[in-house]
Amino acid sequence: MAPSVQASDQSVANGVVSADMIAAGENGWMVVHRTDAEMKPGPVVGYAPLRMGENVDVAAILTEEVAPGDMLMLMVHGETGGMETGVFEYTLGATEDGPVRVDGDLVMTVITAQ
Repeated sequence: MAPSVQASDQSVANGVVSADMIAAGENGWMVVHRTDAEMKPGPVVGYAPLRMGENVDVAAILTEEVAPGDMLMLMVHGETGGMETGVFEYTLGATEDGPVRVDGDLVMTVITAQ
C-alpha cells in the first residue's frame, strides 16, 4: 500500500483537525503544517501518531488558533533520526522525524479550515 493522506475541508472550531485515512509505510506522525497558495509547508500547528498500515480517523489537537479560510497541510512524517521513539522531535527544516517522500514528493494533502 502506497503512503497517502485522505482528508476534506473541515471545521476546526473544536481545536482538532482530522484525516479520514492515512496509509503509512512505517510508524510515524501525521503533522499539520500551516500553508498558503504557494503550497510550501510552514510552521507545525499539530501532530498525531501513526501506525504502519491504514490509520482511520486520525485526529490532531491544534496547538494554536486556526481561523476559517486558513490552509492546512496534513503530511506524513517518519519516526526516524530522532533521539526518542514515540516523541515527536521535528522542527521546520530538521531531519529528526522528518517528512516522508515517495519518488521525491511529499506525502500530504491540503485542506481549508471552515
